[in-house]
Amino acid sequence: MKNQAIKFKDLNFKLAVIQELMYNQCLIEPEFDVYEFVESYNKRKIDIDEEGYDPIPEVLKYFEDFEISEELAKNIEELCTDGGDEIYLQVCPFWDGEDDAFNIKIADDAVHFPNLKKVTLFYDEDQSILEKFKSKGIEAEWL
Repeated sequence: MKNQAIKFKDLNFKLAVIQELMYNQCLIEPEFDVYEFVESYNKRKIDIDEEGYDPIPEVLKYFEDFEISEELAKNIEELCTDGGDEIYLQVCPFWDGEDDAFNIKIADDAVHFPNLKKVTLFYDEDQSILEKFKSKGIEAEWL
């Protein structure tokens, strides 16, 4: 049977997973590099100096379409969102971490990660997100 790709409900959850698998554990190669992506992207000219203060739509789309297999999902035991994470600087090169652009809003995607034991999340006004993870047996706290 073919290894199925996970269908994510929360793109920010997926970004945290890609951070862990691609940049922390180095299980996905090559590492995505926004500057290389922009150089080879031919549908329009993307100017990182001008556009890099907001998420670059084409980069977000790339990660939205990026497939994470159920097999790779087994390697995730902990997710920690941090403003200095490489993934966020790829999507939004000049992101200052001062907004909630990358906050995980729902915990539904945790069902695909049988070994996920702990999440550390960006602080969010919606306090219930911690409880949603805890109700799935996952330790959850704010960064």
